[in-house]
Amino acid sequence: MKIAIVGTGYVGLPTGVGLAEFGNDVVCVDKIAGKIEALKQGQLTIYEDGLEELFHKVVKAGKLHFTTSMSEAVSGADVVLLAVGTPPHPVTKEADLQYIYAAAQELAQYLDGYTVIATKSTVPVGTGDEIEAIIKRTNPKADYDVISLPEFLREGFAVHDFFAPDRIVIGADSEKARNVMLKLYKPFEGKTQFLLVGRKSSETIKYASNAFLAMKIHYINEMADFCEASGANISEVARGMGLDSRIGNKFLNPGPGYGGSCFPKDTNAMAQMAKKFGVHLHLIETTIAYNDERKVEMAKRVLSVVNGNPEAKIAVLGLAFKGGTDDCRESPAMDILRELIKCSHNVSVYDPKAMDNAHRLIGDSVNYAADAYEAAKNADILVILTEWEEFRHLDLPKLKEIMNKPKIVDLRNMLGAEEVCKNGFEYCCIGRKH
Repeated sequence: MKIAIVGTGYVGLPTGVGLAEFGNDVVCVDKIAGKIEALKQGQLTIYEDGLEELFHKVVKAGKLHFTTSMSEAVSGADVVLLAVGTPPHPVTKEADLQYIYAAAQELAQYLDGYTVIATKSTVPVGTGDEIEAIIKRTNPKADYDVISLPEFLREGFAVHDFFAPDRIVIGADSEKARNVMLKLYKPFEGKTQFLLVGRKSSETIKYASNAFLAMKIHYINEMADFCEASGANISEVARGMGLDSRIGNKFLNPGPGYGGSCFPKDTNAMAQMAKKFGVHLHLIETTIAYNDERKVEMAKRVLSVVNGNPEAKIAVLGLAFKGGTDDCRESPAMDILRELIKCSHNVSVYDPKAMDNAHRLIGDSVNYAADAYEAAKNADILVILTEWEEFRHLDLPKLKEIMNKPKIVDLRNMLGAEEVCKNGFEYCCIGRKH
């Protein structure tokens, strides 16, 4: 099948690589010429664990191509996947749909034969109706169906999640469109569950899923606050909760709050969507407010350890919103860092993959170190903000030797408290009384 993918970001590119691996002819189109040129030269424009090797394999096999021409991508395509950004509106926090509507209007001109237009971008309920109307106005003679095909790719695990999905949701009101998508995803037959639903239900599923996971993170962070005050240990509490099959053990890791390109955007969009329908989503609204407050509180916790001294050197490990990705969008680490640099003139940072993206966001307001130990040299405090695996294996004796003061604030609970304290550090983590 010929597949066109509009957008080459954290959804479009891994999806394109995955579909090409299954033998489809995939063309990825993007308006950013520099990005397309880099991809044509074999240079990945995002970091995703496991993506690079597969990318080169399918490109070499001639199954994955890149272009800035919508005509080239869409003409003759069996399926067009819309994977463009739907960022939050800076004022209303609703999903900004200008890019997806512009893409729909442009691609409509080049539809050739029956085509399924599948929205992979996370969009509010009813967006499919508007896309359908735009295409109809632009090209009344086009033969097409618009469906919802929500993505469930976790950043950092996108390749794994593409090939081992929990479920494949196809939101289509047309049997013909459903059959095309079942053919496209036939390699998953017998390996995962297919959920065939109406388009509006499908559009809701992604928002409802992300909002629920955000609330789960909010809940375990509140329990961590309780454990710190009461003397309980959040690690033990979370383990006990997770053994209940009704709860499960995922998303029970306390930390500095949720972030990334999905949870903040989708919880806000869900809350705004509900208001339009006259529904008040109390749990989601509380989750949003608490998450914003938590990042400020975590920064205050760090600053309290150095008594707010603006000259104290603060070493920060981790800038991406989670391990396994270079994405700094809505990263709790970045939000905390911004609070720290308001009060400190001496902040050094290190992240294995996200340094360039971080620099684009905050410029030269911090010192960028080559590794964790360069960041920690002469530091009065070491702060862990992202759960990169390499931070779990820090050389504690070496850190003790090079730091000015042996203090660690671990906001991801990466290190073993006993081992850290045994090496002479003052240790502060999440969900334990200190």
